[in-house]
Amino acid sequence: MSSVEIGLWSFPVLILLIFMRVPIAAAMLGTGVVGTYIVLGKWTPILSQMKAISWATNANYSLSIIPLFLLMGQFAARGGMSQALFNAAAAFLGHRKGGVAMAAVGACAGFGSICGSSLATAATMAQVALPELKRNGYSGGLASATLAAGGTLGILIPPSVVLVIYAILAEQNIAKLFLAAFVPGLLAAFSYLVVIAIYVRVKPESAGHAARIPWAERVPALIAVWPVAAIFFLVVGGIYLGWFTPTQAAAIGAGGAGLVAWAKGGLDRRSLLACFKDTAVSTGMIFFIVLGASVFNSFLAFSRLPQVGAEWVTAQGFAPMTVLVIILVLYIIFGCIMDSLSMIVLTVPIFFPIVTAMDFGLSPEHFAIWFGILVLMVAEIGMITPPVGLNLFIISGMARDVEIRETYRGIVPFVTADLLRIVVLTAFPIISIFLV
Repeated sequence: MSSVEIGLWSFPVLILLIFMRVPIAAAMLGTGVVGTYIVLGKWTPILSQMKAISWATNANYSLSIIPLFLLMGQFAARGGMSQALFNAAAAFLGHRKGGVAMAAVGACAGFGSICGSSLATAATMAQVALPELKRNGYSGGLASATLAAGGTLGILIPPSVVLVIYAILAEQNIAKLFLAAFVPGLLAAFSYLVVIAIYVRVKPESAGHAARIPWAERVPALIAVWPVAAIFFLVVGGIYLGWFTPTQAAAIGAGGAGLVAWAKGGLDRRSLLACFKDTAVSTGMIFFIVLGASVFNSFLAFSRLPQVGAEWVTAQGFAPMTVLVIILVLYIIFGCIMDSLSMIVLTVPIFFPIVTAMDFGLSPEHFAIWFGILVLMVAEIGMITPPVGLNLFIISGMARDVEIRETYRGIVPFVTADLLRIVVLTAFPIISIFLV
């Protein structure tokens, strides 16, 4: 069996291990180590490679931004910012048809701007918004689907942990990718609002009616979200104004969110340690996934599968857009069985060389940014696509009185909106790159 064939066989083996519930980081690590041994026929290079990859992966300075963004999200949740965001959005939208669900999406977008994690956004906002949605007569399917879809805004609206990983893998500027994701992220939030507006008109029984909030209560609710606006301006605005590097901005944002949480009484010694522990656990998981993917991708490099694949695609004479569409479809399929982070660290080193060898009429930097935004958007679809839509499981675990089938049915319109948005962003790259 040739090394290329060994590389091809590694994918069904990896998927089998995932279906057997082996942690995906361990599955990639084990498949990569065994595959490398089969290709090379000895253990000595593998042990040397493990030492080098482990050091190179975990010593990457750019990765330090990840625990800082995660810690910022922990502090933001402790500081009551999620509740303030939802209250402000509900004060202005709650009285409209489907308004409480729209407020949940708006609050998810606001919280995502200081969190960077889809799962954290979904879990945090579900604690705040789910009781209000139920109290106002929203059906279980619409309520849970809205929060699952809204949670994906945590990785669509900068800062985004997944986008940081892509920037490192594709060797692109993190700040430019954040800027490019801003408009598509807002477009995603707007599309969810449109979905809710249509949903409650097609199924009027799925949503209740909330009382109009007087202006005397709206203004204080709006003022209460000033910490979120201030932190967002410090983090994102500071990056683009040249005040900080992305890592420095993440540190300042985490410190600012921590001060706000402490000032509001949501942070004491015990909760501070809990924030550090949760951040460490999430960071360890992410770093382990990156390490496993690095080992697996190193094995693929030894097998020469990516190089042979790129040569084969080029030799076939496929149109560049055809290849891109096929890759995006594969991402959607992979998203049904893998989480977004694992999918990106596994596939970007394989797909990126293939598409960069083709002419899309863009400069190399602009193409890399556009492709990154498309990958981010498709990865977001995987978060809410059965059977392994992690956001769906998070929300279903919190809404125990809602059957998972209701959530699956409710999420279909949101996934449809996501697919339409992917078509628009693919057809018009300028939407993703005009700010850059």
